[in-house]
Amino acid sequence: MSLISALQFLRLNEIPEAWVDAVWDLEFTKRIPLDDTIAGHLSVSGDKDFRTLYQLNTNPNICSIWSILGENHVSIKSLVAVLSFFVLAGKAKKASVQQRVSGLHAASLYLLLLGVQGSIAAKVFHEVLLDTCSDLTSHCWPQDSRKKRKKDGPKSSQADGKRSRPQWKDTPEMEVNEADDEEEEEEEDEEELHFSAQDLVKIRDAVVLLVQSLLRLLQTFSLKDRPQSADNCTQIFSKLLHFEPVTGEMTFANPHDVTQLRSVPEMAFCGLQVLCSSKHGDQKESLRRVFHQLLYIILMMNKGDRGKPSLLIPSQAVLSTRDQTIHFVCHLVNELKEIALPVLQILLQHICFQMVEKSDFRSHGAQAVGMLTSQMTSKDYACFIKWLFKFSNSSKMVCRLFSVDVVMVLLEQPERGPQECQDPELSCFLPHKFLIQNLLFARRVDESPSVQGHALACLAQCLELPSFNVTRAVHNLFSASMNAHTLLSSHQTQKSYQTLLFKTVEITSADSFQCEGEASGSNHSNDLYCISAALVGLMKHSVIPLSLENLATLSERCRDPAVSVKKKAMQCVAELLAAKPDSSMVQKAWLQSVVSALVDPENSVRDKALEALDQVLLSHLKPYSASLHLDAGQRLTWDLLGLLCSECRNLSWYFSRAFTIWSKQNKFTEALIGNLISHTEADHAAGAWLLLSKVTASSIRVPHGKILDAWDTMIRSKNVTATTCCHILCVMGDIAEHLNKDTKDRIVADLMSWLKTFTLSLDVICAAVETLYQLGRSKEIKQTQAFLSLHCGELMSVCEAYLAGVLLRERGAQNLNEELMVKHLHTLGVASLHCPAKVSKRTVLLVESVLMIHSDKLPSNYTSNCFFPDTGKLCLQHEELVKKYLPVFARELEVGTEVAVRNNLVVIMCDLSIRYTNRVDNYIPNISACLQDSEAVIRVHTLIMLTNLLQEEFVKWKGSLFFHFMVALVDPVPSVVSLCEYCLVQVLLKDNPEMFSQHFIECIFHFSDYNKHKSYNRFPQSEREKARFSLKGPQHREKRFRIYRFLLEHFTDTQRFNITVKINQTILACFADEELQLDADGAEVLSETFNILSLKEIKLQAMSAPIESTEGEEPEDENMATIVKAVLQVAQKKVVSQVQKKAFIENTVPLIISLKSLLEQKRSPVLRDLMAYLHVTMQDYRNEVKDLFSGDEQLAAELEFDLKTAEKESEISKQVDNCSLTREARIPPAQVKDCHGGGRCAPSSGFSGQVRCPPPVHLRHTSASTPEHPCCPTRAHRQVGVLPEQHDGFTAGCLSDDC
Repeated sequence: MSLISALQFLRLNEIPEAWVDAVWDLEFTKRIPLDDTIAGHLSVSGDKDFRTLYQLNTNPNICSIWSILGENHVSIKSLVAVLSFFVLAGKAKKASVQQRVSGLHAASLYLLLLGVQGSIAAKVFHEVLLDTCSDLTSHCWPQDSRKKRKKDGPKSSQADGKRSRPQWKDTPEMEVNEADDEEEEEEEDEEELHFSAQDLVKIRDAVVLLVQSLLRLLQTFSLKDRPQSADNCTQIFSKLLHFEPVTGEMTFANPHDVTQLRSVPEMAFCGLQVLCSSKHGDQKESLRRVFHQLLYIILMMNKGDRGKPSLLIPSQAVLSTRDQTIHFVCHLVNELKEIALPVLQILLQHICFQMVEKSDFRSHGAQAVGMLTSQMTSKDYACFIKWLFKFSNSSKMVCRLFSVDVVMVLLEQPERGPQECQDPELSCFLPHKFLIQNLLFARRVDESPSVQGHALACLAQCLELPSFNVTRAVHNLFSASMNAHTLLSSHQTQKSYQTLLFKTVEITSADSFQCEGEASGSNHSNDLYCISAALVGLMKHSVIPLSLENLATLSERCRDPAVSVKKKAMQCVAELLAAKPDSSMVQKAWLQSVVSALVDPENSVRDKALEALDQVLLSHLKPYSASLHLDAGQRLTWDLLGLLCSECRNLSWYFSRAFTIWSKQNKFTEALIGNLISHTEADHAAGAWLLLSKVTASSIRVPHGKILDAWDTMIRSKNVTATTCCHILCVMGDIAEHLNKDTKDRIVADLMSWLKTFTLSLDVICAAVETLYQLGRSKEIKQTQAFLSLHCGELMSVCEAYLAGVLLRERGAQNLNEELMVKHLHTLGVASLHCPAKVSKRTVLLVESVLMIHSDKLPSNYTSNCFFPDTGKLCLQHEELVKKYLPVFARELEVGTEVAVRNNLVVIMCDLSIRYTNRVDNYIPNISACLQDSEAVIRVHTLIMLTNLLQEEFVKWKGSLFFHFMVALVDPVPSVVSLCEYCLVQVLLKDNPEMFSQHFIECIFHFSDYNKHKSYNRFPQSEREKARFSLKGPQHREKRFRIYRFLLEHFTDTQRFNITVKINQTILACFADEELQLDADGAEVLSETFNILSLKEIKLQAMSAPIESTEGEEPEDENMATIVKAVLQVAQKKVVSQVQKKAFIENTVPLIISLKSLLEQKRSPVLRDLMAYLHVTMQDYRNEVKDLFSGDEQLAAELEFDLKTAEKESEISKQVDNCSLTREARIPPAQVKDCHGGGRCAPSSGFSGQVRCPPPVHLRHTSASTPEHPCCPTRAHRQVGVLPEQHDGFTAGCLSDDC
């Protein structure tokens, strides 16, 4: 078929010239309708007609196309116009499948004609039509694969109209940035059309033909003088990389025939490579253009024509395209060598600079940087590391975070030696040691907890790397004395996005303008986990010592208020135990962390602790055999149980909680109990008896025979430890109900004879008497009482006989055995609890005789060991003894010198308070006075006991009790302060939320020792108590205000508002009305009150708190819920402000004016405190001073003057501070770049701009009240995120010498 015959279906001879001229006049921007008849004929044109014409034009044997067309009088102008008619029809939103296919074929034909020699002369070329044809794929192919994925909804017919806009909040994969509304509307319109698989195949074949035509065109047609078309082609090929998945490995070699390329992405890569050839202009500029488009594919972003790039869902297809792109960049660098390396530097800088905070994107980005840097020469690599070092000091938290990720990837690469770089100034950047010390280790003191934790965690991960140099560098960073504390010492703004030009990234002082609150938005729990993980990693590899201090720091994380922190901290401790199973210190730390978590209020924490105990303890219990060695897991299990029997006995109560839960889960099988019993004959029998004592209480499937054999062995043996004896006795008591009468009688006889020897320790005596009770317990109460009266009464008789022989005989105490005396007294006290009826007057007199005996006959600490504890036990059963001995106990609390005596008395009196509440109530001040005892252990026990009584409401907040607790808040021992805060906030305040606010006013009078008010501070106090708890005077001012701040910090806003009103009514009003005199004491109270009103803690949080922002710094993370919350906060703040202002005008202002006049008359120094209070308060009303104080014009004038003066002084001070940080002050020499001239440093142009570094992050001034300067961003600018100047997409810094 001839060319002219093939053209017949286009009916060029019937096309009106006027229509052709109109199309050319509109420059192919708008589709002009044709005559209906002609349009109808053209619409029936099929794929076959276009393909035939296409094949004829690609036939190399055909003569010159232009001469053939000329000879047959075919108008080239009309041909181009008709082809554009098909192209524009296929470009329409609602184009049919046939229109799209015809449009693609027409575009392919146009590109083919354009590539024929002589096309320019034939006037075929038109830049607009070229761009339209090249980009027709994006309009003809369904776009849902490259736009946001919508949640699949129920399908409906076309008549249902548009589908509702999906809520991205419900997207399961991730939050994605909202695209522009117009783009979504286009997508919705397009979704009305449904394409079958056959339709998509047709369109795809046409797309392939179009891309092949574009490739043929670029191989012959130069875009050297057409940069806009080159840009468009680059963007088109970049979009096509996502067109379809590629199977198999992709090669980037240019084929001789484009039809050999299998997939559209392969054609796109080929096109990008062709665009980088010298045929299309300067290769460096072409590479810059291509790399700029590939940047967003590497970042997994969708870069539209406008607005900020949106994040793509990191699906398998997206990740595959990203990997192919990285390999393509590496291929270009290998091909173009020196030309590509400078542009590769720019690409790497932009990958770093435009990275987002999401961890998965950071991880993929760091891997990309690692792959690309592997293509660099050592000199270029050193230049990049130098830039990365400065980048790691950026003010943006995500930049510093990403620099840590990049370092970790680079450390996995082979190390480059300094000898590989000829430049001595750059060679220092090549070793891994530089990355570890200057980029990774330096971030351990970052101002952001997220960066700090991530850096420390990565530092610990370095120890897992196979490189010896890396591990040695980490070890060298830490001295042997470094511990966990030295290791760990250390407002949402609206942003208008502007496209970042693809040039060298300059890090100048402009980067130091920080987003306020950036660090505060970080994920706190994850930060603490990273720090804990780092600490574990460093201890695992012996970089820092396994000291008690370091392990205590780790254990504290297991008691963090945040649930996620506690769970992750337990995981870290478990990792450390797995790495150091033989370390007793690690074992103790694990027990303290996990066992104490069994009583955590959060179920998930308890479950995790139970799981850990199950894995470490129960799962390794196997039958014991003397011929078999224990494996590592078994040795660890018995070591831990041994610690619970000795050094960690205080955890036994927590440990029992686990067995209560396990028993409900049927964990204790017969096999498990049998395994435990087999270990009672081993060296670690103590641990086996510990577990048996917990298990038998909740299990009836215990083989009694083996336990009775162990009992007989214990009775005969003298080598059993006291702890093991207690556990065996506990087991005997638990199985007592399952024993027959003969066995019980035999064991009771053994116990009685054993007790009568009085050779047992005090703990074993208590356990033995308790076991005796378990053996004698029956369903009939009278039988139980008779059994106890018989056996315990017998023990009491023996003890009384011995005491009478020692105390009542004339020479009975001459050869006194103190230990034997203590055991008799202790046995008497324990036995008396089980048979109070046997306690006679003679028994009481014998115990009282202890105090009557001459002091030289008994040791000085005798009373602490026996008298008071046993007397307390007698008092528990006899109320008349309580009345008699309570004054004795209270007196001994005051004058006693023995620590054990006072400690026992606190416990005794608190126990008596539960049973005899009314009698002990008058002695609560005596008990609470121990909160100021000279010994910390007594203060701790007093806090715990009183908190328990208050929680159970056996004791009320009466008298001085609350104020004694407040004084404990300023205890010199930090652990006591911490315990007091926990008791008050976590225990007592939850039961009584008004507790702090109810006592706040009285705190002011009480701690100032002011008792002239008719209502406050009127409760009775002894002089000794006043002196002991006094905080009066300037020397205690700091302590008083620590208490005030603590109370105010735990107020609600309602309580803060009410307490301010109450202070006005009960203190300021009383002084203003002269109900309270302004004497020395009164002036002190009034001064204290003004200072309290000036505290920032008393301000309403709704007024002072910033508007909350979402975590991270990317605006795409914002959603509608966040916006609604912010709007509600603003509205709430406005309402609260109006209410507060009204209360201030009505209640406070008249009192202030009256007090100012009174203080001036009295010439009182308190006037200075009043003015200081007004200065602080009027910061919020600085523009309304005259209106608020219209009743005192002089006061208003003074306030205005003071406010202006203070504001100027603050500006000058902060201006000096800011400028001292922008020049040489404490900036490392490697980071300083000279700036000539007095103004800004001239930014670089092109690709070789100098990279400047900001001051170190921890030195940067971030005050929100930074003074305005002609070349500094103003406060208003910082609030909305708009900087006054932009250059190359980067903010220019304030480097003026005038700052």
